[in-house]
Amino acid sequence: MRSEFAIKAHGLSKQFGQLRAVSSLDLMVPRGEIYGFLGPNGSGKSTTIRMLCGLLTPTEGTATVLDTDVPGSSKELKPRIGYMTQRFSLFGDLTVFENLQFIAEIYSYPVAGRSSRIDELLERYDLAEMRKQLAGTMSGGERQRLALACAVLHHPELLLLDEPTSAVDPQSRRDFWENLFRLAGGGTTILVSTHYMDEAERCHRLAILDHGVKVADGTPQELQNRTGMHIIEVIADDPYAAQSAIHELEAVASVTQLGTRLRVLIPDSQDRPGELVESALAASNIKATTRLTTATLEDVFVAVTMQPRRSA
Repeated sequence: MRSEFAIKAHGLSKQFGQLRAVSSLDLMVPRGEIYGFLGPNGSGKSTTIRMLCGLLTPTEGTATVLDTDVPGSSKELKPRIGYMTQRFSLFGDLTVFENLQFIAEIYSYPVAGRSSRIDELLERYDLAEMRKQLAGTMSGGERQRLALACAVLHHPELLLLDEPTSAVDPQSRRDFWENLFRLAGGGTTILVSTHYMDEAERCHRLAILDHGVKVADGTPQELQNRTGMHIIEVIADDPYAAQSAIHELEAVASVTQLGTRLRVLIPDSQDRPGELVESALAASNIKATTRLTTATLEDVFVAVTMQPRRSA
């Protein structure tokens, strides 16, 4: 019986010598959704993806991907998944068409439909006019589209994307995500790692990783609703002085400056957080306005990854 989850992992861990890159990770990724991994470099995102596609053997724990045990049956799994790495991994001395043709041969795509499938992808990802261009001469956004076309050529049920937009401009990132939503709408499950907050907000669900540990998961809205923090926005004539004054408060978990505004995180166990901030500003003769506001995903990330008595 087909599971409603494309990925199920329990206690998944990976040890490299003294380094525990991933620790006791539990994961449930529903089919047909875009599931995000949010975390800084070194948080375990890439290691987890490599374990899920069978490239790395877990030190501990179990995982089932598309109802297939990994790494035990990863050979059977590989034709059913697409994998796009952070770095461009295609052949720079081959043309766009030759790269697609090579991938089609690797996946033993039926010869009878191969040409039409490649033509379809060239049109869909705006690569038709670059058909004969060497991949090594393409821009970052163009390479990204080619890499995605190659990753989905064989109609994978699951697409694993490891920070796919880290080297492209904002417009290319926006276009890339439109393609991802189109794929998810067609039934493809997508697991994408990122360190961009705006991308994380686009995911149906996401997990936040920190030093190999999953510290939060849920829909973006669910995460924003349960930060465990009061969020206070401060607008001051001298934001640096205001930040210094607020930072002295023991109750304050984090102060972050965004232009002329400050975002202050105070645990929700604290009564009257607005008055606390206002008193600190008044004591330092700092003119400012304050207001309670709703959490952003960046606030969530700060709240769940910061160390005791942290500052931004």
